[in-house]
Amino acid sequence: MTNTTTELSAARDMQFPLGAHIVTPRRWYTHHGIYVGAGQVVHYQGLSSSLRRGPVARVSLAEFSHGQPVHLHSEADVAYSGIEVAARACSRLGEDAYDVLRNNCEHFCSWCLSGTARSPQVESLLLRSRVVALATQVLVGFFNGWRTC
Repeated sequence: MTNTTTELSAARDMQFPLGAHIVTPRRWYTHHGIYVGAGQVVHYQGLSSSLRRGPVARVSLAEFSHGQPVHLHSEADVAYSGIEVAARACSRLGEDAYDVLRNNCEHFCSWCLSGTARSPQVESLLLRSRVVALATQVLVGFFNGWRTC
């Protein structure tokens, strides 16, 4: 049995609580989904399987994991019970309005759990880009001022 087969079997057999926010690593980001029972996950496919955006879909845990480990994501501000979270996730099945900065898989899970769509991954990225932009402005100002002396 190969490692990939073992990982897929482990992902298929793993049990999470109904409405659990689960995550799995991808090359450049962490992918998020909501466990809805019976080995099924509802997630925003987005760019998770190709360069074409995909809708909110229900898939097997093994398909969601892409052969990677799946972990429970701890949440501080959950406003709904597990069954309500799962129902909220299922209510958006087929939605096809993916936007990497404003409506991605993490925004989707946050909305399912708390009613507010947030993506700390995007917030962190945008904060870092603002810091880089500010540092660039300071350096340009410094070098422009230094050149005129």
